[in-house]
Amino acid sequence: MSSKKNNLKFAIVGATGMVGTAFLNLLQERDYHPIEIRLFASDASAGKKIPYGDQLLPVQKLSEGCFDGLDIVFFSSGDDISKEWAPKAAKAGAFAIDNSAAFRMDPGTHLVVPEVNGDLLKGLKPQIIANPNCSTIQLVVVMDILQRNFGVNTIKVSSYQAVSGAGLAAQEELLSHTKAFMHGETLPAKEFVHPIVFNCIPHIGSFADNGFTSEENKIMQETRKILRLPKVRVSAFTVRVPVMNSHAETVWVTLDKNVSRDQITSVLKSAVGIVVQDDPKKSDYPMQNEVSGKDPVYVGRIHQDMDDPMTWLMWIVSDNIKKGAALNGLQIAEQIFDIN
Repeated sequence: MSSKKNNLKFAIVGATGMVGTAFLNLLQERDYHPIEIRLFASDASAGKKIPYGDQLLPVQKLSEGCFDGLDIVFFSSGDDISKEWAPKAAKAGAFAIDNSAAFRMDPGTHLVVPEVNGDLLKGLKPQIIANPNCSTIQLVVVMDILQRNFGVNTIKVSSYQAVSGAGLAAQEELLSHTKAFMHGETLPAKEFVHPIVFNCIPHIGSFADNGFTSEENKIMQETRKILRLPKVRVSAFTVRVPVMNSHAETVWVTLDKNVSRDQITSVLKSAVGIVVQDDPKKSDYPMQNEVSGKDPVYVGRIHQDMDDPMTWLMWIVSDNIKKGAALNGLQIAEQIFDIN
């Protein structure tokens, strides 16, 4: 058992949310026995107790000095909370790993996927580290290995994002609306702009005047920053689908080299954190319900564009709550503190 992982003091801000809960579960899955874990959430959750091993951890309200003595504070509670409290965590001497969008595109803040640009974490003093958007994470894990081996010129991606990306209430809405539908009833949408049951909604986030949504802009901007390719061409189109968990993406990637399918699958199979599941004639490819709860990023349906031999199509699927949020955050912490 690693002594380093058991000499740390953690805090989770947003501990009662889906990502906060997943982060706490990951600590248990990975056999962490921290010296201390402090849980923070909204005033409505204050006083609630959450099990961790044989302990019951109390949920606290954020207050001045609440981060003193901590090593890592994981934030998953929205932009406004992060903007106010993440700098305070860093000032108190903790690494603030922020899952919101508050600092991702700040030029002075590292935006990290450990498999891709984890070298940025070497030798850092306590500061804010941004955890990318869930859809961006699974995309760049795959694009990075292609870029390193063949060069990447253009990335076009269409996402099919599960309702868990909108939170627990969104999952509950999908379930309740499905039950109502089966009984011939129609319920008004609350978590989405339109009913999600048996429906796809091409609208995640807010629309800009150019027709792109904020979710699409996150993917495009974050991909360039993480890959350290400011001029790479990236275009994204995001869709909410009636799936409980895990995001899927169809990707068209244009490479700088003319390569074979075997070369692509070979480098992907050799990459850390990627599973190639690709035998379409046997109907074998990643699916959202099967990937849910798993750590890796899965890739399948790898095939060459018929009109452009430099362009390859592929299907990328990953658990957006796990690798897309909590796991990536924990991997950042593990890299900072050199935990294997």
